[in-house]
Amino acid sequence: MSSLSGKTGLIVGVANKRSIAWAIAQAASNAGARLALTYQGERLEENVRDLSSSLTDPLILPCDVSDDAQIAHVFEEIDRAFGGLDFVVHGAAFAPREELSNPFVQTTRDGFRMALDISAYSLVALTRAALPLMERRGGGSVVTLTYLGSDRVFPNYNVMGVAKAALESSVRYLAADLGPKNVRVNAISAGPIKTLAAAGISGFSSILQLYRDRAPLHRTVETPEVADAALFLLSDAGRGVTAEVLMVDAGFHAMGM
Repeated sequence: MSSLSGKTGLIVGVANKRSIAWAIAQAASNAGARLALTYQGERLEENVRDLSSSLTDPLILPCDVSDDAQIAHVFEEIDRAFGGLDFVVHGAAFAPREELSNPFVQTTRDGFRMALDISAYSLVALTRAALPLMERRGGGSVVTLTYLGSDRVFPNYNVMGVAKAALESSVRYLAADLGPKNVRVNAISAGPIKTLAAAGISGFSSILQLYRDRAPLHRTVETPEVADAALFLLSDAGRGVTAEVLMVDAGFHAMGM
């Protein structure tokens, strides 16, 4: 297993025990990292605090990723507690429910703006805020979460697919910007998993079955498998990898039919 002993990290996007971000938090903690976790609003605070009780001395902070002041506060607290930062996991994504149920051509301006802001621009904002703390450590790693809907049309994924396409492009531009500072930026494109976010996509169960039928492994993936891939990218084992979208989808992306 890749070691994160002595490293510190920020995990954004934990909603409940099924979250991919939570699986990554568990894997990173087990690998020796000390973590800061954020929660979005009071509704999710209890979930995150309860889950985090199993981690070693975590730092729990509120953060609305669409609010630059809250982002700044998060990194001030991390600086005070950790004195630097080795990695960031960005798992924030959101689109209004009606933007996922209506035809894409009916996407509203406000819905489009919100999806792109929370799901894509927040990666830029968080990485920018993390950079001084990572430079203090001689570099770092940023990992975000994406999906194949960035490149192909999936029913009811709609504006989220557009947001994920923007997210993946942001990964490449950030990697180019920050490579000279020894900061790596990558994405993991996971197969469909029953998370809180997935619950908002109509017909999700049919997408799961499609993967079982057509993926080379004839199954979907589990959150621990995605977490292990993230651990590789966050650790020194992935030190030569940046600007990459790593597919963890049982091979579904390779299939034509």
